[in-house]
Amino acid sequence: MMLRSVHLPLGFGVSPLLRCLPRFSGLASCSWSRISSSPEGLPLDVPYSRQHGVFRAFRMSSGGPGTSPDVDAALGSAVALPAIQMPKICFCHSCGNPTKQVIPDGEKKIRPVCVVCGKIHYQNPKMVVGCLVEHNDKVLLCKRKIEPSYGLWTLPAGFLEIGESAAEGAARETLEEACAEVEVLAPFAQLDIPRIGQSYIIFRARLKTPHFSPGPESLKCALFALDDIPFDSLAFSSIIVTLKMYIEDTKSGNLKFHYCTINKRPGASPSDPRGFDVDQCLHS
Repeated sequence: MMLRSVHLPLGFGVSPLLRCLPRFSGLASCSWSRISSSPEGLPLDVPYSRQHGVFRAFRMSSGGPGTSPDVDAALGSAVALPAIQMPKICFCHSCGNPTKQVIPDGEKKIRPVCVVCGKIHYQNPKMVVGCLVEHNDKVLLCKRKIEPSYGLWTLPAGFLEIGESAAEGAARETLEEACAEVEVLAPFAQLDIPRIGQSYIIFRARLKTPHFSPGPESLKCALFALDDIPFDSLAFSSIIVTLKMYIEDTKSGNLKFHYCTINKRPGASPSDPRGFDVDQCLHS
């Protein structure tokens, strides 16, 4: 059996992905490769695809050296799904009458249903879009002027508005937060955070003009060389993961498109660098 080694110096401990996702056909057949470790010296077990040119999958943990996985136990058990916390819908959005929590006919999940008009209220994830702005081998970061994570650094990003595309929303958020006009180049990463019901799409972009300044939601904006990014002062787990993947791609000379799931740990703050695991990490 041919084995392939992959080096992943992303600063995370790594445990094996237990199964390949069926919706990615390139992961239909996987084998396990024992590979070199993260900077902390942990051995990594990573599945790779026998089919060429699509995605490779692995699982990462932000826990560091103290969270080295038990591989045998992991292979013999299922991944535990995170507990999802959703806001309660107490009143119908259509008629204003109370709702009750029931399982509608033909469904399996409990949902709020209006006791008068019978409307079923579905709660769907929010989409967050943003730009990883490149300029002279540096990236643009904004220091937040609002909660959560006041005073910490982030990529310009925010919630997608109805009526705009993801790329349009990412450019708008960059203009609002950094007063910067950008040209969107390509999607770089999609990061799902099921526990808080958010899905991020981050685009690579470049400045149309070398001008930027803090918008109403930012204290400061600055360009950072990759070696100077303040990882101890980043606002969100999604930004930590995105920038680590970008640095690795840039240093390898091979920019890829990434997908992963961020599993937030109960009670962890948005900026806690050890408060999450990264799972189902795929790249093109």
